[in-house]
Amino acid sequence: MKLLVVGGGGREHAIIKKLKQNPDVTEIVALPGNAGIAQDAKCVNIKATDIEGITQYVKRNPVDFAVVAPDDPLALGCVDRLHEMDVKCFGPDARAARIEASKVFAKNLMKKYGIPTAAYEVFKDAEAALAYVKLCALPVVIKADGLALGKGVTICMTREEAAAAVKACMLDGAFGASGSRIVAEEYLEGPEVSVLAFTDGKVVKPMVSSMDHKRVGDGDTGPNTGGMGTIAPNPCYTPEVAGRCMKEIFLPTIAAMNAEGCPFKGCLYFGLMVTKDGPKVIEYNCRFGDPETQVVLPLLKSDLLTIMRACEDGTLADTPVEFSDGAACCVMLASGGYPGKYEKGKVIDLGDAPEMAELYHSGTALSDDGELVTAGGRVLGVCCTAGDLETAIDRAYRAADQVKWDGMICRRDIGARALGILKGAK
Repeated sequence: MKLLVVGGGGREHAIIKKLKQNPDVTEIVALPGNAGIAQDAKCVNIKATDIEGITQYVKRNPVDFAVVAPDDPLALGCVDRLHEMDVKCFGPDARAARIEASKVFAKNLMKKYGIPTAAYEVFKDAEAALAYVKLCALPVVIKADGLALGKGVTICMTREEAAAAVKACMLDGAFGASGSRIVAEEYLEGPEVSVLAFTDGKVVKPMVSSMDHKRVGDGDTGPNTGGMGTIAPNPCYTPEVAGRCMKEIFLPTIAAMNAEGCPFKGCLYFGLMVTKDGPKVIEYNCRFGDPETQVVLPLLKSDLLTIMRACEDGTLADTPVEFSDGAACCVMLASGGYPGKYEKGKVIDLGDAPEMAELYHSGTALSDDGELVTAGGRVLGVCCTAGDLETAIDRAYRAADQVKWDGMICRRDIGARALGILKGAK
């Protein structure tokens, strides 16, 4: 089989490495891919958001199955266009992708169908939003309505912070059109859990849970990023919580999407908060998370391509989805200055890391001299698995310490909170 994977980050690298394990796969083409993905697939320099370029490429170079991984091309209707060409795909169509592409759509969906989430207000007018944050309960969470590379959410502890977040979205254009409408949301307290789930629009099969570390600095300090590291499984996702999530959140969400005439097929990401009143939805994503994918897929024992085809064909109920009992840790190595301004083109020395860990390339390129260089904010994900979480974390950091480039940064406490929870439970 010849496969197409749309995207060029660490998530896509993890997906491609897993797809390669299927013996029927003869070729994988990545659009656009990156320097690391080029070691596992054929990379063609077509942007993931260039829907016309993607469809023209597929017309000239037919594929048997496509995986559309990032949020932007899903929201832009990449799956719709490929389906029009009779190409089977893993991923939701544009109408279903609204569950991530519009926070207002997602919040209204949850309110209408009784899916537990934080209370909220929607604003299209900056003056009305600024008036609201002068009086609302604190803390308050300000969210840009549209896609913002995982950075459109601000937790505001003071009214000044809330006003600044509103202005950044609605007046300063910090997130472009995505911030023209905002959601002001009740602040929830409790541990966060990420759960990715396969679905064919009827059946939901959750993957192993994970814990992301969003802020750039140790101890959850500094601005939000696309994710500085993650571990799996998440110790806060107990069997009791999992049971409630399936009954109160997962299945009702799929039923709600069907009722709205936009059935969801693919990977649905549930960002959850385990509050004192039970689990609630913080956000949905319409695709695999990044870097959650980098710890979830290494623990998948079943064949990924078989599962993806079952999601498209509506046969997920009859398809095994099994995970190992071990643990995984992924440490993100990033460019100095991220998530703000950073320099590109720094030469990367991998040392012995490739022999010690799985390296998922997020923002890498090859220089004119053929050297591996930085090409993004998040550059490499260093992932290790083990029989227990403590060993997986130790292995990941020993491997990460082999990698060097000028200005490299990484959090040193990925998984520390999870380990504390596990030790406290003993």
